[in-house]
Amino acid sequence: MPKLPGQYMRIQKKFSGVMKAVENLGKATKAAGPLSKKTSHLVQLAGAAAGRSEGSVHSHTRRALEAGAKPAEIYHTIILLTSTIGFPTVSAALSWADDVIEKKKK
Repeated sequence: MPKLPGQYMRIQKKFSGVMKAVENLGKATKAAGPLSKKTSHLVQLAGAAAGRSEGSVHSHTRRALEAGAKPAEIYHTIILLTSTIGFPTVSAALSWADDVIEKKKK
């Protein structure tokens, strides 16, 4: 299991019950339907990009890659949002995805 971000670990330490509930909710939502793990992370990546959440884009990019997504699928997921959320937001999300993809290349 990859090392979790420091902020996540700090919240988990202070609010362990809440974080356990969040983790269980995530498991329950993934189990509620037929989407694959990879597709689920790509959907969540799109939501993170739309919500302009850098940390979530990092997280779901990393998780999608771990679930078998190719960088091209990550980029396509984000670029598809251009007409919905606008180019500036898409550009930012692409740069956040690049943070993770470039780090994986090293």
